[in-house]
Amino acid sequence: MAADPLSRAFSALADPTRRDLVARLTTGDATVNELAAPYEVSLQAVSRHLRVLEEAGLVSRSREAQRRPVHLEAEVLDLMTKWIERYRRQAEERFQRLDSVLEQMQEQEQDRATPVDADVREGTAP
Repeated sequence: MAADPLSRAFSALADPTRRDLVARLTTGDATVNELAAPYEVSLQAVSRHLRVLEEAGLVSRSREAQRRPVHLEAEVLDLMTKWIERYRRQAEERFQRLDSVLEQMQEQEQDRATPVDADVREGTAP
């Protein structure tokens, strides 16, 4: 598995079941049995998914009497969001610069076309 936290988090969320588990944990803590209920897979399979999420720092488990609820660790999601937002902003700035260049090119083209159009209208064009 990748060494840095961001790579581990993205790698862990590459699986749709793990993304679904994280989505379900956004509404509150749950036990492995509660998380496994909607799936037609074994508890061990869900536990393996949770172990991957735990190693990525996306979830943690605690002990409350006989229960071991799984918690979502939102800080890692914040780290992922900041990484995505940084590159989204850069891409948006590039698109804005491209829009500006295209607008300038269109204005220059209109400026060049205008004298010819006037000559055509007046019948003086060659």
